[in-house]
Amino acid sequence: MALAVLVRQFVVRELTDRFAGSFSGALWALMQPLIQLSITAFVFVHVFKARVPGSSTIGYVPFLALALWPWVAFSEAVLRSTTKITDNAALIGKVALPREVLVFASVGASFVLHTMGFVAVVLVLALTGQGIHLQGLVPSLLLFIPLGALALGTALICASIQVFVRDLVLALGQLLPLMMFAAPVYYDRDQLPERYRYLLDFNPFTFYAESFRALLLDHGVFAFQPLVIASLVATATLLAGHWIFRRLDSHFEDFL
Repeated sequence: MALAVLVRQFVVRELTDRFAGSFSGALWALMQPLIQLSITAFVFVHVFKARVPGSSTIGYVPFLALALWPWVAFSEAVLRSTTKITDNAALIGKVALPREVLVFASVGASFVLHTMGFVAVVLVLALTGQGIHLQGLVPSLLLFIPLGALALGTALICASIQVFVRDLVLALGQLLPLMMFAAPVYYDRDQLPERYRYLLDFNPFTFYAESFRALLLDHGVFAFQPLVIASLVATATLLAGHWIFRRLDSHFEDFL
């Protein structure tokens, strides 16, 4: 119970720090995805003339948005959390607290913000007649649980290694975009040559991109077996992340 209260306090602190000095405050969490959606719609639809292959009823904007916002939540959570131990070196030296709380709070804040943004985007798409099936909104929001666990496990691993290898966050800035393009975020699986399509399944984010579209656009099939596999991968990553973090924790102060 005490740990939960501590995590909540640090999540609030993280959110407050992000919007400190902003006129709009937390309202920006809703404004930013809607502005980004408008820019995305103009560039991809009117400039690039992007279309969803094999479908004349699904617009490219909802096709992209439903995969892009969960990816932003995941990638931002990992990238921001990677430096949380090194950024709070002074706090760690003065206050006795579980260090993983700093990572939990950063991941939690990112997912709170971008889940709100995701809901806002989905509702706007539905209201503008983009073919969104709102009955899939609640199941799709539940997918943020294993996605959050995957992000948290990855963040714990990265944050602990960053203490010893300070260039890791720079490498992640290059690796995360590669991971995004190696998942069907901007494109559909069917656009790849058939002999290469199976490679997408090695990317853990592929399941989420395709599942959000299946639930909210009825594009593709949401199946139970991939959900089980994705949940097991997320759980294994979280457990591995926690184990690695605890193993390296005792050496942090020597390198901070």
